[in-house]
Amino acid sequence: MEEKDIFIDDEMEEDEEDHKAKEKDFSSAVVWGTDWTTETIARQIIRGNIDLNPVFQRRDAWSAKEKSKLIESLMLNMPVPQIVLAEDPKNRNHFIVIDGKQRLLSIMQFYSDSEFLKQENDNIGYDILSLTGLEILKNLNKKTYSNIPEPYRSNIENATIRTIIIKNCPGEDFLYTVFLRLNTGSKKLSPQELRQALKPGEFLLYLEKASADSKQVRKMLNNKEPDKRMRDVELALRYFAFKYYISDYKGNLKAFMDDTCEKLNDEWEDNSESIIQDFKNLEDAIDFSFKIFKDYPFSRRYSNQGTSRSFNRCIFELFSFYFSCEEIRKVVEEKKDLFVKKFIELNDDSAFNEAIVGYPKMTEKVVTRFNAFANLLEELDDEKKIGDLQKYVVKNAGIEVIK
Repeated sequence: MEEKDIFIDDEMEEDEEDHKAKEKDFSSAVVWGTDWTTETIARQIIRGNIDLNPVFQRRDAWSAKEKSKLIESLMLNMPVPQIVLAEDPKNRNHFIVIDGKQRLLSIMQFYSDSEFLKQENDNIGYDILSLTGLEILKNLNKKTYSNIPEPYRSNIENATIRTIIIKNCPGEDFLYTVFLRLNTGSKKLSPQELRQALKPGEFLLYLEKASADSKQVRKMLNNKEPDKRMRDVELALRYFAFKYYISDYKGNLKAFMDDTCEKLNDEWEDNSESIIQDFKNLEDAIDFSFKIFKDYPFSRRYSNQGTSRSFNRCIFELFSFYFSCEEIRKVVEEKKDLFVKKFIELNDDSAFNEAIVGYPKMTEKVVTRFNAFANLLEELDDEKKIGDLQKYVVKNAGIEVIK
């Protein structure tokens, strides 16, 4: 497939209404502004007081040229967008980045070969930024912090960035509301990045790395590198949520996925082996989906009227849930042509279509599409190689069977 960004239906995993802050939240929160120098910011990050998230560098969305232009603007004392931080409710004087991670990462990469940071921590762990594409300070192109001359070094160290601090945060709903309001441009950000900070734990750390390293997940999203907007992690989390806890789904996807993070973080020590195996099962499901459909297997193009190649999250849920089972894959592979025919017919069914267009908050729609797909598989399994598929679904998913 040609390399290009893939469009995903229902880009946001939930509506703003799912986590809308209340008026009283804004009266209780304390919001104040300060001007921090870039050197102060870098020291705060290296000391761990500002959480950039240890995996964030892998999700580097800016090019070296974009980062260099930020550094150039700071050296020239030009205004740059503010940074918004929220105090961690569980760790006083430690801050979560609500807006400005790319700016902070650019600053850290530029300072990564500085002596003052090495004195703070000799294992900085950030890539070194070599300035490139500068249009005004052209003489600084190809230079890093350690070899830029004065007065440029003093200029950047003393440059200030307006920093908004939110303290006495009333809860996660408030932070999600602020986060979404700050990202209401044409290219909205996924709340998964915020979830990484609000729901830390071994499971989420594992899922980020596994998703970033998975060639199957990258192929699914048509990426050569880890997804810059963490859609890979969000989709993998969605798979685990439905595979493990579908019977707990109450129509609020954000809460459902947040709860999954908390549960699997808590269970990591006891269940890490099975979780890791289930991620491998996800990769098998992705491989199998491409084997059946070759191109755009998670799209709605496989219907008599379908032409859309957009990635449909609801179809992903079905394929990842059922095709992660080896017995089901065997049955489908034996009757591949019949499965494709029946799946096309299912896509033309109005009730099924209603259940996969737009993210359904109603649990009835989740039940409708899962059971419609289970019924399709049961029709293929005339030799009962899987056993009673409806019982299999009830046992492993806990959803009510509708015949």
